[in-house]
Amino acid sequence: MTDIADDADIDPSLQDSFQRGPEQEMAEIGADVPAASELSIEEINPLNAHLFREHRWQDHFARLRAEDPVHFNELETSGRYWSLTKYEDVRAVDGDWKTFSSAPGITLGPKYVPDPEADEGFRSFISMDPPGQTEQRNTVRSIAAPKNLRNIDTLIRDRTVELLESLPEGETFDWVDTVSVELTTMMLATLFDFPWEDRHLLTRWSDVVFAIPQKGGLVESQEQKQREMMNCIRYFEKLWIDRLENPGEDLVSMLVHGEATKDMPTAAHLGNLLLLIVGGNDTTRNTMSGSVYGLNKFGDQYDKLIADPSLVPKMVPEIIRWQTPLSYMRRTANFDTEVGGKQIKKHDQMLMWYISANRDEDVFANADAIDIDRPNADRHLSFGYGVHFCMGSRLAELQLKILWEELLTRFERVEVQEEPDRVFSSFVNGYSKLPVQVRRK
Repeated sequence: MTDIADDADIDPSLQDSFQRGPEQEMAEIGADVPAASELSIEEINPLNAHLFREHRWQDHFARLRAEDPVHFNELETSGRYWSLTKYEDVRAVDGDWKTFSSAPGITLGPKYVPDPEADEGFRSFISMDPPGQTEQRNTVRSIAAPKNLRNIDTLIRDRTVELLESLPEGETFDWVDTVSVELTTMMLATLFDFPWEDRHLLTRWSDVVFAIPQKGGLVESQEQKQREMMNCIRYFEKLWIDRLENPGEDLVSMLVHGEATKDMPTAAHLGNLLLLIVGGNDTTRNTMSGSVYGLNKFGDQYDKLIADPSLVPKMVPEIIRWQTPLSYMRRTANFDTEVGGKQIKKHDQMLMWYISANRDEDVFANADAIDIDRPNADRHLSFGYGVHFCMGSRLAELQLKILWEELLTRFERVEVQEEPDRVFSSFVNGYSKLPVQVRRK
């Protein structure tokens, strides 16, 4: 079906959705971010994507949790924003949608400029508040209902077994591309009833939507990013037309025919589709990769799992806590308020750093380590909290559970050969390459 034109013209109404933002501004500051111990507390800004690509974010958040858990920063592109790094503060803000709105966006955005006539661009229901958020979310939530997960369990397992059986033994390969990307992309294509031969476009669009343009990077300019997203729109426009006439049980059909979504413009549909693509792709695939890396890093836990595979269901939430595939979400204050003793002004942006909350020693003992017997691992905030709690959480857990059940059945070990390459983003905490070898039983 790949007959869309490359470099599709940009829809003028979407221009503002792809402008240089605060993450790019921070990235341009450079990779030479000093260690947290060398900075004053005022100088610490965890938004810098270089910290995540270099896997050096831990000490910066540890200092903030200890010394300034509600931490103020200001950038030219974004204005005022606060980093919330303690578990209870993150959960409190995430659970209070009346005070802290999702509507202005879920990643750090531009300075607030009141403009009631501004075009909303490709807005998704995660960037909305109730009741509109609830109505649109309910349109697609049945896809991850328990009865549907029971139906899809066999399909996930069959695909996982087939892929694992095809892995080469005794030679190094990239776990990210060969296993994590492939399994999640097949799952996404099924959920969307997406043309199978084009399924890797879903992965590409998921990667591009939060990519920070840089020379030699995933995308090299904002213009390239804009054009690739317009190609995504053009492709889905054709799918929407098809599903209007030939509806199915897939996510595209649900959005096209749902009462709360059927009359939405193309750009608004794209927002929801990108949300579902990223939610089903980035999070699950990076947790799959993180599980292999993490259990190699904490070999005693890998040994424990090998000795007792019945621990897999307990391991799953612990890996999701430890990995935290999306580092943060943003909320915006609806009015003057207070958090952690700090005075928050109306329109201030609040970054809820899940990756830090999940390492809060007041909640999770020895939080930097993986402990597959951790009694409260399921209290993690990787799926958010409140009205925006991830509706695909059960599906993500199921995919990770099946992967490890089948891994333990047929492999002595999946052995990491060298440190992974990591995604250049402070939003997506992920892996771009993880060299491994497998040893079969």
